[in-house]
Amino acid sequence: MAHRKKKGRIGLLVKLAFLLALLGAGGWLYLQHENAGWRPDEEAYPDQGALVGENDGAVDFKVLKGLGASFVYLEASRGARGKDANFSRNLEAARIAGLQVGAVHLFDPCETADGQSANYVTIVPRDADLLPPAIRLTRTTDECFERVSDAAVQSELLTLVNQIEAHTGAPVVLAPSEVFEDRYRPARRLERALWLDGDRSEPEYAGRPWTVWTANSGYRSDAAETPLRWLAVRP
Repeated sequence: MAHRKKKGRIGLLVKLAFLLALLGAGGWLYLQHENAGWRPDEEAYPDQGALVGENDGAVDFKVLKGLGASFVYLEASRGARGKDANFSRNLEAARIAGLQVGAVHLFDPCETADGQSANYVTIVPRDADLLPPAIRLTRTTDECFERVSDAAVQSELLTLVNQIEAHTGAPVVLAPSEVFEDRYRPARRLERALWLDGDRSEPEYAGRPWTVWTANSGYRSDAAETPLRWLAVRP
């Protein structure tokens, strides 16, 4: 009899553990769904948009505008040689949809500024209607084949900023990741507007206020099959 009671208790504990696991999985899925569709409050942040690149595939910019976007930033160039294959097509489609458009360069700390600025100007037109150019700062010299000092990275970045500004006629927006900022301190060295990352939480890692905020790096919508990076601008 005692053996049967013990087996009964074990069976009950197993069932309870299974039920709790199901509830936990359901709660996790619900949170994932809520997070995927989250955007900052539009009354607090009326100017919102998205960052789009070729890895996002086909994007319906008219749908994006219908969702409340007023602008998009398009990935344009990477380092000294990489170009976004969809940039020109996305630029035209976004403008037809009535969105303001800006171009993004991904900085490569392993390469010189001259090659990177030359790459940028061959794909991004000199156009006063474009939003201020942005430089994404995510890679570090840990990925370089040869050693590059932190001072060299800071020097090349300053040169690149000056060269892109000379081409566009507008001050750049610096977009450092938290890792890049901790190592090279661009926000503290260069007086430029900042674009910072922080899913569902306003970022503070740069030591001064941001202008553009990547508020949701995995925003799911009907505008694209893959999640987009949703942005908000400080009012």
